[in-house]
Amino acid sequence: MPWYAVRPRDDADPRWPLPGKPEIVLKAAGPDEARAKFEEAYPSQPFGSPSMPVPDTGAGSFRGDPEALVVSETSEPPAPRD
Repeated sequence: MPWYAVRPRDDADPRWPLPGKPEIVLKAAGPDEARAKFEEAYPSQPFGSPSMPVPDTGAGSFRGDPEALVVSETSEPPAPRD
């Protein structure tokens, strides 16, 4: 199974859930599956807003906006060093 890099089309997109990390690399059968895995792992801003501090209820979802993410095949990421 190949590896895919998922990143926002616009580097300044406030919906990107990983500040300081320009992309996330994951294993998937194809680009569509990589996008689906990303959207499942990062459904929205984690805790909504101060008026609605409930998990996964924020307005920052990439769902329904297929043009906002760029998915491209990449090499296997290096192993993390502890």
